[in-house]
Amino acid sequence: MDFLDPDRVRAFRLDPGVVYREVRSGISPWVVHLLEVDLTRCELGFRVEGSGVEEGRIPVTTLARRAGSSLVAAVNGDFFTPEDLPLGVEASGGEIRGRSTRPVFAWRPGNGPWIGSLEWDGDSIRVGEWAFPAEEPDPRIEILGGYPTLLRDGDWVGDLQQTDRPAFSTQRHPRTALGLDPTLGRAWLVVVDGRGASSEGMTLPELADLLKSLGAREALNLDGGGSSVMVVRGETVNRPSDPQGERAVVNALVVRRDTAYCRTGLP
Repeated sequence: MDFLDPDRVRAFRLDPGVVYREVRSGISPWVVHLLEVDLTRCELGFRVEGSGVEEGRIPVTTLARRAGSSLVAAVNGDFFTPEDLPLGVEASGGEIRGRSTRPVFAWRPGNGPWIGSLEWDGDSIRVGEWAFPAEEPDPRIEILGGYPTLLRDGDWVGDLQQTDRPAFSTQRHPRTALGLDPTLGRAWLVVVDGRGASSEGMTLPELADLLKSLGAREALNLDGGGSSVMVVRGETVNRPSDPQGERAVVNALVVRRDTAYCRTGLP
């Protein structure tokens, strides 16, 4: 957190292994919401909650509450099309949407999470060391798309789109991202408020440097702007930038507590 040079920090433990922090920077107009998850605790895991083709767009608060009593927290997920489809691949509970090679976050019980490029081989999907047919996805694997990959092995990935998409990368906007340290078993979900007097948002390089300062080795940018939202115990804790408040989206990444994860034996 040295990158932020905090002026004020509000922190509390949501559950064993999960800490939420609201940080106000002392060096830049930033208000940042940080969720740190200890993935060495087998009962903590992730679910991708999608709106479904017929439902269109749904606020993250509503998607998160579908997790019921297992809900710990949630953030908005992937970018989406005007037709309400995620731009990347989405998979959860044996159902899959999309056919893309955009980078993804993937997780399943008993295995650490992973960030990288999804690969297609005909009608089969490979994410890291996991492969399965798209027509019959592994119901244990959760997949969420994002763009771009921010960190790989602790370093920036390329120039973080500064050359190709300067308005997207080098201007400050509200941001949502997730970071991982696979070795230590830590995950960070980050939402940066933006487009307001108290918080301008971050550039992609600033976001990558923040995640690196937290200890992340791998990191992925998720949808931002008016979509950026963090939900804790069913309530929105950040300040969405749209005048009307929280924006409806097509999916969300939910942190859950479920002891069934500890009983899942995987090869």
